Amino acid sequence: MRLLLNWFLSGLSLVIVAHLVPGFYLSGFRAALIAALVIGLINATLGLFLKFITFPITVITLGLFWFVINALMLELASRLVPGFEVRGFFAAFIGAIVLSLVNMLLRALVAPQERESD
Repeated sequence: MRLLLNWFLSGLSLVIVAHLVPGFYLSGFRAALIAALVIGLINATLGLFLKFITFPITVITLGLFWFVINALMLELASRLVPGFEVRGFFAAFIGAIVLSLVNMLLRALVAPQERESD
């Protein structure tokens, strides 16, 4: 159930980002759900590999280089998913930042962290 909720929230995040970031387009919520699935698969495979090999650069840039990698993953996903388009690296970079923030905000609103009981 949590996996479906995360998938739905990721799709919703993409819709919100498409309304906020110029150059970031979705044809509908169905495309957003498919794009969220593809982005998740890309990040779990290629993205994980890229983050591993670029870790020294990430440390030097205090983690900001991961936004570059996330932007590249968004561009790749836009090439694979019909109805999802990212026009240019700048739109992908800004989209990656806004997507991270919106995802974090939605997850905090929908599923606040449970407190550990002693």
